[in-house]
Parts: sequence; structure tokens; C-alpha cells
Amino acid sequence: MARHTTDEHPHGADRLCEAGDRVYSRAVRRGRVPRADAETVPCLVELALLHPDPDDMGWLVPTAPQEVMTRLLRSVHEEVSASRARVGAAVAAVEWYAGLGGDHARPPAESTAIRVLDGLPRIRAAMDEATEACAAEVLAVQPGGIRREDELREGLHRALELRRRGVRMRDLYTHVARHGQGLHTYMELMGDAAEARTLDEVVERLIVFDRAVAFIPANTDRTMALEIRHPALVEYLVTVFERLWRLAVPLTSPLPSTGIEGITHRERSIAALLAEGHQDAVIAERLGISVRTCRAHIARLSETLGAASRTQLGVRIAQAGLDGPPRSGTERDQPPVSSAVPVSGSPTGR
Repeated sequence: MARHTTDEHPHGADRLCEAGDRVYSRAVRRGRVPRADAETVPCLVELALLHPDPDDMGWLVPTAPQEVMTRLLRSVHEEVSASRARVGAAVAAVEWYAGLGGDHARPPAESTAIRVLDGLPRIRAAMDEATEACAAEVLAVQPGGIRREDELREGLHRALELRRRGVRMRDLYTHVARHGQGLHTYMELMGDAAEARTLDEVVERLIVFDRAVAFIPANTDRTMALEIRHPALVEYLVTVFERLWRLAVPLTSPLPSTGIEGITHRERSIAALLAEGHQDAVIAERLGISVRTCRAHIARLSETLGAASRTQLGVRIAQAGLDGPPRSGTERDQPPVSSAVPVSGSPTGR
């Protein structure tokens, strides 16, 4: 779905060719287009952006943009997970082989493509060094929820120094971070030098300086980090960032409506993760909220959908189309939640 490569249309759904963009845009505006309009852009059908109208096979109807975005996000998440596994395997292999020859066989730390930074002092020193050398751009992914004041203060001196030198900064956060005044104050201090966008979920923490050196955590409590200077790995991490950036919502823009009365954007995200079988603690961590807040949203979901138990809630989520991307048309075309079929029989797991 995300990638399509032919001689005439070497692209994916995240970056359509000019002709494909015109036809798909027309289909979204009008609700459908004649099949003949898509003959010169077979990429739209192959990428599942257009599909036959069941009521009239001479027409093609568009896949909802929300569904396209959800599919792209899933593809990016899978690529990021695979990349993290490959980075971990590469680090383990390099360390094992380096140990075979003893200390004399190891190259100087400054020349290594991947360096393990053990302890917060070493991490901060490496970050300060990269900040001093940075001349053009910083890309950052900041997972979690509302940023604490101490976290923002810890990196403020670096950000102000970068701003002074005219370096551009782009930051990705979770939607939850929008509710913290500290982030808005921080962005005001940065002015035009920084831009922030948000998503339901982001990848693990990532900072890239001048597309030349990247930092990622090396353990769960973030007391160890990897400093990556391998060009291929850095380029891959930049590609991941850019794809997430295109899908994210600017901090200055409101979040899109779910299109379902009584269901908030965050509750829709929670519903989809519940349908995937995740526990409350996992959902809370992925969305950057507390477990208590997560359970409060689940309780409101149950009330809105008329579910008396977790089992019923799973069924109601599926019936309302909240277990994944919209099934057909746009979310606005779905019937109200109150018209869902009454619960009966055994639920089906996912």
C-alpha cells in the first residue's frame, strides 16, 4: 500500500505523481470519478486509493484520506520497529567482534560509526558537542505526554544557542503534549527558529544534527544512548522522521474531528489500541498519558457506546468502526454510534 514502483509511477501513496494527485483530489472532492479518468494513472487503483463503486462499476470511489493516513502510519511504524531491531543487532555484532581482538584491535572512539554513551553525563557531553558543531538543522522526536518543565529547561540552553546561530529546528510530539503550557512557552521562546507538530504516537526519542549524527536511547530508562554517525543509518532515521512529519498536525492547528459524535480524537486512538488487544498500561505509554487517564477515557468510551463490560466494549468498538481505519467512505458517512446493532453472541478477538 505505501510503496509502488513502476517505470511510469515510481512512488507510494505518501507522494503521488502529479497526474495521480489531480485525479485523487478530484475523487475526494466529488465523491467518485469515471473509470476512464483513472486509465492514465493506474497507480491509484494499485495503491488502493481508488476502488470500483459497487453501485456502478463504471465509476471509481476514493479511499478515505483518514484510512490512507492510518495505513501509512502503520507502515512507518513497522519500518521503524524493524530498523531499531537491526540497529540493536548491528551494535551487538560490532561489540562482539571488536572484543575478539582485545583492546589493541579497537578503533578510536571518535572514528566509530556507532558509539555507546553510558550514563547521563556522557550523553549530555556528546549532545553539547553536537550542538556546537551544528550549522543548519536539528530534527527531534519527543515521545511521552506533557513535557515536564525540568525536561524543557535541561535542553533550553542548547536550543537557544542553536537559535542564535540561525539553525532551524523541527520537533515531533504526541498530541497529549499540546495540553502542557511548558511546550507552548518553549515554542514562543524559539520563535521562527522552531516548528512543532504532533501525532497520536511517535517513535522512541530521536535527535538528528545536520543529518550527520543521530542520538537514540539504548535502554528503557534512557541512561544509555547510541551516537550514530553511519551515513546509511542516519539517512534512514531522517527518512522515518520526514514521513512522520508529513503525517503530523502542526501544533498551531486544531486536531481533526473523528467524525463520530461523542467520541474524541484520543478516545478513537484508545479504541483502536484496545481492539488490537493491548493492556491499559501499554496504551497509556504509547499515547503519552497516565494509566489513570487512560482508564477514565475507556470508561467514557464504554458509556458512549453503551457497553456494560470490557467484552461488550470490544464488540461495540468493532460495530462502530473504531477498531481500525474507516471501513468505507469517510467517517462522516458512518451511522451514529447509537444506531449500532445490539450486542449478541460471542465477540471476535483481534
